[in-house]
Amino acid sequence: MTSTRLPSRRDGEAIDSQRKALEINIDPRRYGTFAEIGAGQEVVRWFFRVGGASGTIAKSISAYDMSVSDAIYGHCDRYVSRPRLEAMLKYEQKLNIDRLNEARGDTTAFFAFANTVAAKGFKSTSQCHGWMGVKFQAHPRDQDSQIILHVRLLDREAAQQQEALGIVGVNLLYGAFFYHYDPELLLRSLMDGVSAARIEIDMVEFSGIEFRHVDNRIMSLRLVELGLSPAAMFGPKGEVLQPSEVLHKKPVLVERGSFRPVTHVNLDMMRCAREHFMASPDSAGEEPVELMEITMRNLKAAGDIDLRDFLARADVIGACGMPVIISDYFEFYRLAGYLSEFTRKRVGLLMGIPTLIDLFDVTYYADLDGGILESFGRLFKNDHRLYVYPLKRDADSQLVNVSNVELTPDLSCLYRYLIESGAIIQLDNYNPDYLSIFSRDVLEKIKKSDDSWRQMVPEPVAALISKRGLFGHPSKRGAEVS
Repeated sequence: MTSTRLPSRRDGEAIDSQRKALEINIDPRRYGTFAEIGAGQEVVRWFFRVGGASGTIAKSISAYDMSVSDAIYGHCDRYVSRPRLEAMLKYEQKLNIDRLNEARGDTTAFFAFANTVAAKGFKSTSQCHGWMGVKFQAHPRDQDSQIILHVRLLDREAAQQQEALGIVGVNLLYGAFFYHYDPELLLRSLMDGVSAARIEIDMVEFSGIEFRHVDNRIMSLRLVELGLSPAAMFGPKGEVLQPSEVLHKKPVLVERGSFRPVTHVNLDMMRCAREHFMASPDSAGEEPVELMEITMRNLKAAGDIDLRDFLARADVIGACGMPVIISDYFEFYRLAGYLSEFTRKRVGLLMGIPTLIDLFDVTYYADLDGGILESFGRLFKNDHRLYVYPLKRDADSQLVNVSNVELTPDLSCLYRYLIESGAIIQLDNYNPDYLSIFSRDVLEKIKKSDDSWRQMVPEPVAALISKRGLFGHPSKRGAEVS
């Protein structure tokens, strides 16, 4: 049986939510369940309103009571969480197939849509966010595919949050059914009819038969590039991470860099900062979350983003066992503010001397009414710290560190105050053998087949570069990066 299609997206023009819901309703292949907890049943509401819902909705359920939810989906420590969402999707899709597959499986592609949301409540002052996903068959009798999102609700009123959530839910279902062949188009369509000022999508994960070739690291990158979220995160094995879960109430150390490739210096910076952090009396022995950050500005330094280069960086960072955060925060005070949304514990920002000098360049803060003073007020608002690694440009040059770096005279008093207050910390426990290592030299040596580059990077990084031919390594030029 063929479906009747309404006009679809043309020349980038978005389709409104009402038309999307109606198109799904009049497609005889689509049939499934809506399970929504929190913020009302705002997604299924669209399908009831536009008409033809009996052709699409097998069941609509909202297990608000925790005991009822546990009885259906199993016990869960946190109800607004990924484990609860995945339990809902698995249970409801299995139920669809068990009950309906024999009768209509030849002509029906079953789906289960679910969300679990903490929207603005009568007494709640906590973060408004939620998990949303769909498990679906692209074709009748097909294996399941799945898309999971984490959203942050930014509207101040509960009704507005519910409306935004409903729109994104319709967009997700429409994208899953009609754009699954093009995950990047699907991503772009998720915000049709709603702005990033109202809702952010800071995590997306594609899995299953239709998305077997999708690299979720690229999808994380696209979230930030498309403006769906200011930052996204993935783990050393490429697994998608949700920032609020990774950083919740934990101290954090973040090292910003290009990581082309990761060198001994990058890992030594993190080691030095960790030792200083753990030696601090107020650390309470709590291990910090360690992240390596790549900014969109760095990725676009040479123009358009080179995905092969991006994946090569991600691979070598992963080889070191480190998670990656991609951010659109060029200014450090904006990065610090973002991290502070998830934790009130100390945040340490790692940098070298050149970055420290840039940090005191007043031209970067021309858009702030309070200029550099306002930026530093935001940066150090929650007792954050800058950990600074020394610089030695060559064998004959003087070691440059926090105590002797040259800044403009009019900022010297501010600089001394930040040092004396402990906001800027010199990393004096560095390995002197690494001071002569610069990533640009490593890249040049790799391209020239000068094997001395191997001594400048961690062994797992050297092995990966050689095996996969990364960063222009001649052994496998053009080899596919995965």
